[in-house]
Amino acid sequence: MSGSASVVLVEDSTLLREGLVRLLAEDGVRVLAALPDATTLDEQVERLRPDLVLLDIRLPPTHRDEGVRAAIGLRRSHPSVGVLLLSQYVESTYATELLATGTSGVGYLLKDRVTDLAQLHDAVETIAAGGTVLDPLLVEHLLRARTAPLARLTPREREVLQLMAEGRSNTAIAARLVVTPGAVEKHVTSILTKLDLEASPDAHRRVLAVLRFLDV
Repeated sequence: MSGSASVVLVEDSTLLREGLVRLLAEDGVRVLAALPDATTLDEQVERLRPDLVLLDIRLPPTHRDEGVRAAIGLRRSHPSVGVLLLSQYVESTYATELLATGTSGVGYLLKDRVTDLAQLHDAVETIAAGGTVLDPLLVEHLLRARTAPLARLTPREREVLQLMAEGRSNTAIAARLVVTPGAVEKHVTSILTKLDLEASPDAHRRVLAVLRFLDV
């Protein structure tokens, strides 16, 4: 098996980073840089022009969503560069945010999968060629999420979500429905919970809820 893609790797765990570098190199993939965080990622991508960037979702300094934020920023600044996110768990909110930037040249794999050299090779080559690679567990989770949560919403919650999709603020929704802003806030909180949108200071959950409503 021989690869031809070039990669910039971002992984804060020294052991995993070195292991991935070795695995990729053995498969013929050119690792142009291996970074412990995303601080200089945009600069390195601009200089090295890799086919794709392989990065952990949770990176320093907070180990929350720095990898996702970096991936989304990279999609805007270098849309031709593929992005492969690695995660310890299925985190559908982050995956949905990335997919909302476009499905060409993106991927999401659980870290357990990267021990399978053939699967890692196929993912790298597919994404570098502009394809999409999603972990089977993520696909299963997203398929459930597209049906069950919306069905769990009450008629009033669906009405609130529709008004959110129209870009209305909580105050405007309250005026339209002739309820208090506090009541709208409770409905919004319930909607986000039922749609399985995990709390994150930078996740823009209202936008994700609207995307889910619009079936994006």
